[in-house]
Amino acid sequence: MKKVKINMLSNADKVDGQGVGSAYLEQVSLIQDELSEYFDVVINDSKPADIIHCHTILPEYLIKMKKNKGVNVAYVHFLPDTLDGSIRLPKSAFGIFKKYVTYFYNTADYLIVVNPIFIDDLVRFGIDREKIKYIPNYVSKESFYKENEDKIYQMKLKYGIDQDAFVILGVGQVQTRKGVKDFIEVAQKNPNMTFVWAGGFSFGMITDGYDELKELYENPPSNVKFIGIVPRNEMNDVYNIADVLFMPSYNELFPMSILEAINSFKPLLLRDLELYKDILFKKYLYADSNEDFSNQLNRLQNDKSLYQKYSQYSKEISEYYSKEHVKEMWKNFYLDIINKPLNKRSE
Repeated sequence: MKKVKINMLSNADKVDGQGVGSAYLEQVSLIQDELSEYFDVVINDSKPADIIHCHTILPEYLIKMKKNKGVNVAYVHFLPDTLDGSIRLPKSAFGIFKKYVTYFYNTADYLIVVNPIFIDDLVRFGIDREKIKYIPNYVSKESFYKENEDKIYQMKLKYGIDQDAFVILGVGQVQTRKGVKDFIEVAQKNPNMTFVWAGGFSFGMITDGYDELKELYENPPSNVKFIGIVPRNEMNDVYNIADVLFMPSYNELFPMSILEAINSFKPLLLRDLELYKDILFKKYLYADSNEDFSNQLNRLQNDKSLYQKYSQYSKEISEYYSKEHVKEMWKNFYLDIINKPLNKRSE
């Protein structure tokens, strides 16, 4: 059988600390390592390929898709609306960028969403439902796993965290939609806990809310540590020093940090967003106000049986998003689209 050539187009791994980059690295590794008998994967190649798979939305990738005679696939890592609260641009420029994103997605023959709840949103943006496919994110259990007590002890020393501290971890870019201000307010309500945020300003000064967030980042409460952008190959250590993953984000698709944290069985405390219900099977704690977030954290700290219950729930979610399950979805998808006739655009 002749291998299908897939050209993966991405610059997502150029900046550490972005979930898009983590998702890209995991997906490419999965296809290269587990499905090499079917697919020949090249990265940012200039030669013709059977499938072009765009992981990011650079203009040069749009041009390559429009010239490509094979099949074009694009990952949907964000919707035009999820840009609100992420970057700060003039209103006119922001409107143009949103239109560009929609045009990019429409140019692809197939779109991959990591959460089925966003299919209807894309349809509302004028995208054909038939070309949207759901394949969840995946995280390697060889890279993210539960570490031994000695390693956790050493990592707490490294980050200046008390060995007996109840550690609450937030992960993501420091931006308004990630709920960083809420994270700090909840920390102020719980001076007996240690709050750690891994992530920085990947968008620099155009980050939404940059000035206020930069002030908080540089002058946090005494029980809050901003440890900056952590290289992905060190993030497993960070998850293991935590007791809880607390994500007060206002808008997400399917955060890679959740998949990474549950591999070490960390209980999840999330904002009560509809998008989590179908992909996390309600096996997480949730709240909508900082008072309720604080109450949930206190329950986890003080009720060992509750903590064990949600730790086990995270383990169960982790087992669902297994390598075998996601690998089969990718194999079937790529083989299916390469055998379907396409009405390529003439422009």
